[in-house]
Amino acid sequence: MRRARMALAIALACVGTAYAQSNVTLYGVIDMNVEYANHVGAVPIAANGFNPGPSNNVYRMNSGGLAGSRWGLRGTEDLGGGVKGVFVLESGISADNGTLQQSGRPFGRQAFVGLSKAGIGQISLGRQYTSMFEALANFSPTAYATQYEPVVLQSGANFREDNTIKYTGQFGPLTALAHWSFGTGLALPASVGIPTPIGGNGEVPGAFRRDTAYGAAVAYSIGPVGVTAGYDQWNPTIGTSSGTMRKAAIGASYAFSNVAKVMGGYRWGQNKNAAGATIQRDDFYWIGANYQVTPAIGLTLEYNYDDLKNLYGANAANPWQVAFVANYTLSKRTDLYLSTAYAKNAGLMMESLATVYANSLSLGNSYALANGQSNMIGVALGVRHKF
Repeated sequence: MRRARMALAIALACVGTAYAQSNVTLYGVIDMNVEYANHVGAVPIAANGFNPGPSNNVYRMNSGGLAGSRWGLRGTEDLGGGVKGVFVLESGISADNGTLQQSGRPFGRQAFVGLSKAGIGQISLGRQYTSMFEALANFSPTAYATQYEPVVLQSGANFREDNTIKYTGQFGPLTALAHWSFGTGLALPASVGIPTPIGGNGEVPGAFRRDTAYGAAVAYSIGPVGVTAGYDQWNPTIGTSSGTMRKAAIGASYAFSNVAKVMGGYRWGQNKNAAGATIQRDDFYWIGANYQVTPAIGLTLEYNYDDLKNLYGANAANPWQVAFVANYTLSKRTDLYLSTAYAKNAGLMMESLATVYANSLSLGNSYALANGQSNMIGVALGVRHKF
């Protein structure tokens, strides 16, 4: 009996030691606002005969203005020898109605597990952000603000991908990223000018290329200067074969102490159908700045422009957008904000056929231009709490 008690005590001590070497954090953001937008139509899909319909003014409550509402768990475990086990489970939520985002996935924003070691890097497997999207995050003036940021036009609708293996390495001021997806899990419906859906679940037996994706990026930051470059490719299902959607981007930033930061970038894009014909070719540019007026008040201005050279064989007008954000910090966790944007030749977020209306389909709020309209303005007042 004494030996049994000693064995139990040793086992409990080992469990306690293992637990002490682990770390799990619950975190999240709840971001809500009230918005006005004009010239809004329906997303043109088969259900409405690919007709966006008449122009409407909308007054609505939205979840996600400066940041997408979410909650998540992240954790690490010290495995010894400098090696750590890591995981992230992050769920996107629509706080206005309590439903799940990202097509109803319980952990649609991120869901991965992996191993990391200082000086070597991290390997992770699961649903993750693409390398280029992650590298460009610090070079976007509005920091991927959910409401009006044209992130789909910049990085592609596939900026999150299922079934992904990803490498991340941090070497002093240099960050290196690379990823491969066996099947992105992204499907976009047919729209005006697009006769068939794009994408699918991937991992199709006998069709290895369909819905695969890959990319790489590097970012370098030293002192006030930052630079980045990245490449991304998605091979979505189109009919019974696959197309090729390529993007490459560069970005740069310069910080003036802790008061101001200017940044901008360029993204080259080319999409081809299953027959290898170019269906979209564009050059996307952005520039902007952050200015901290006081410790509590921050201002952001961003301008985006897309030079559309080919859009499904049509001669489309080049879309552009200007966005402004004023943020007032009440505490380390809570802030109030005003967010506004004006888009020309597209809806807000530069939503149009060029984005396959992926923003509107994902958010559940249309930013598609109505018939006969060529511009849209939006204004939102909101509150954000981080925990």
